[in-house]
Amino acid sequence: MLLTREQLEERLLALHQASLELIRNLSVDELLERIVHLAREQAGARYAALGVVNAEGVMVRFIPVGMTPDEIRRTGRAPRAVGMIGAVQEERRTIRIPDISADRRSFGFPESHPSMKSFLGVPILLGDRLLGEIYLTNKIDHHEFTETDETVIEMLAAYAAIAINNAQLYQAMKERDLELTKRNEDLALVDGLATTVASSLEIDEILDQTLAQVMERLQVEAGEIFLVEEGKQSLRLALHRGEAAEAFWTRDRFRFGEGYIGIVGETGKPLTTINPQKDLRYLRPAVVEAGFRCLASIPLSSGGKVVGVLNVASRRERKFTDREINLLMAIGTWAGLSMENARLHRQARRLAVLEERERIGMDLHDGIIQSIYGVGLALDYARLAVEEEPKMALKKLAQAIDGLNNVIRDIRTYILDLHPRQFRGEDLMAGLQKLVDEFRANSSAEIELDGPSDGLLSLPTANATTLFHICQEALANVAKHARATKALVRLWSTNNRVLLEVSDDGLGFDLTRMSTTIGHGLSNMQARAQKVGGEVEINSAPGAGTKVFAWVPKRE
Repeated sequence: MLLTREQLEERLLALHQASLELIRNLSVDELLERIVHLAREQAGARYAALGVVNAEGVMVRFIPVGMTPDEIRRTGRAPRAVGMIGAVQEERRTIRIPDISADRRSFGFPESHPSMKSFLGVPILLGDRLLGEIYLTNKIDHHEFTETDETVIEMLAAYAAIAINNAQLYQAMKERDLELTKRNEDLALVDGLATTVASSLEIDEILDQTLAQVMERLQVEAGEIFLVEEGKQSLRLALHRGEAAEAFWTRDRFRFGEGYIGIVGETGKPLTTINPQKDLRYLRPAVVEAGFRCLASIPLSSGGKVVGVLNVASRRERKFTDREINLLMAIGTWAGLSMENARLHRQARRLAVLEERERIGMDLHDGIIQSIYGVGLALDYARLAVEEEPKMALKKLAQAIDGLNNVIRDIRTYILDLHPRQFRGEDLMAGLQKLVDEFRANSSAEIELDGPSDGLLSLPTANATTLFHICQEALANVAKHARATKALVRLWSTNNRVLLEVSDDGLGFDLTRMSTTIGHGLSNMQARAQKVGGEVEINSAPGAGTKVFAWVPKRE
């Protein structure tokens, strides 16, 4: 069966044009179908097949053409790499024989397989890498495949190798792009959730925002959060969102190790199921009866300790992927840390309130209450002396009036300290003047303010605010503790710094016995200055007054 030159050229041209179409096709499934049909047409075969192998040489796809669906069904499973199929794969060369049954390498055909005689097998190679094989059997109108058929199919296999490789690269790129897109969405969720919960110190808001965003991202119909009960080995339902609330609330408490929630709370490891009706560990039949089929429980942890369990549930048949579980674990850790941070902040606020109450109580006891007691003694003495020593009684009444005035002044000083004036970025000298005016109105000590008339307007707001609050703290200490008769506030600048001095002629104190970590006012001054790159220095001695010297940089 010889072809004329014109017939061969026409056939090669058709093959070339068809091969160009192959290279442009980037859909793997469509490409493989096109290759096997094209091979059958070009070689004039009754049956054709294309096998695709992976990097380990295992056949992962087999596409037969020419057999009826019933014939394909009767042959059973996909062929293995044995017999002539295995020979082409192992030898990696073209095999063309007129009669399969006469070749010793021919075996492995199922009993119901159609009768096949002539055979042409061509490997699809890209360099040294085997991508697959083309199999053709039963040449139509001829007893065997020709050398021309062999040449044409080998050319087709060369085109097919490039086309398959391109399609696989494109498919891998699409899958990689999809994976990156999903990872970016996951990172966006974690980032958005981190921004949300980091801006809140309320546990209820942290839980609500966490659960809402997780449910939206995973597209589930229900979600809930259990929290570990303080001092107990159990978890209690704190929040539910979504559908079938009555079903989930049928069981709102689990001991550690009990049910899905208890197991996750005890082990700190996630649990998922797509068949809760047959899972004996899932102890809420009402949820199953409500139609939920896909469930996941994730620990909320902080510092390796479980503080809660987040659960999501869906009625749809789906399975949580490893990527989704890893995402939920990351969210669980972040939410757990945020909850723990909120708890610590709440405890710190409570402790600060208790410490402040204790401080105020001690100050009131040591100062105002003793002053009132002294006024009471003076009035009692005046009552006894009013008839026998009228002049002494009048003197004691005058002392009582002075004492009450002092008590009123001290009370106003404490009120001022509890509700301090705020600096809102205005002129620094004007802000200091207001502090001085308030000090003058609430203290018997004389006070002066010395500084530039321009108010150092070029100073950054944060740095100016720092000096304002340091002055405020220093004057509060003078009013409460110093018993000074004179005080001075001075503000000046150098090329790189702005400096503040607050001094008084009061009692002073022993610096060797002073700890800035204990005194709130003194430690606050130091912390404020260091935060903007400045420093505070305190000089004092018993009976020699106190001088607070602070500086901040002119630029941020």
